[in-house]
Amino acid sequence: MLACIIIVVAAYFLGSIPTGYLAARVKGVDIRTVGSGNIGATNAMRVLGKPAGIAVLLLDALKGYAAVAWVCPLLMKSFNGPAADVETLRIVAGIAAVLGHNFTCWLKFKGGKGIATSGGAYLALAPLAVGIAVAAFLLAALLTRYVSIGSIAAAVALPAAVWCLPEHNLFLGLVTTALGAMAIYKHRSNIKRLMAGTESRIGKKTEIQEGAK
Repeated sequence: MLACIIIVVAAYFLGSIPTGYLAARVKGVDIRTVGSGNIGATNAMRVLGKPAGIAVLLLDALKGYAAVAWVCPLLMKSFNGPAADVETLRIVAGIAAVLGHNFTCWLKFKGGKGIATSGGAYLALAPLAVGIAVAAFLLAALLTRYVSIGSIAAAVALPAAVWCLPEHNLFLGLVTTALGAMAIYKHRSNIKRLMAGTESRIGKKTEIQEGAK
């Protein structure tokens, strides 16, 4: 139980690092006041440019991967925990990292949408499912030129892939479905903009206002 608590806390704080916010602050910008106001990679790319946006994307994904592939096994080894518990705690660590990203304690529990961090966690948990989700994201985003539609497509494809894969794990399936639903819920403002025809398309850069610096 102590190992579980420490793993959850460590994974949460790892996931809570607001990489998009910090990257924007380096340039003197509060990303929460520019573009969509989200601290994730998509808004970072629009506001800060592609290099910074890609860096944020990779770092957000790394948070999820590191929580599952490194933090959890390392702590379990330190506590001499039973090997049978590792897989369940890896899933729990992934959940904690995504929740840390989505509800970061450093920004009054307002964070990103969890797509990249979830992708990183599932790269360690179910890499084939991640490949299917990435394909769904790219196809939807390229066809519509909306990153938000690609992200929603990935949030649907990932749990569907996990349920369909031969090595399907009931707990992982339920968790992935819940995380997918949360990711779609976090895109509710994007859905409203899509319906209103005001959502930004791929390639459109957001101008930084003086008041945001």
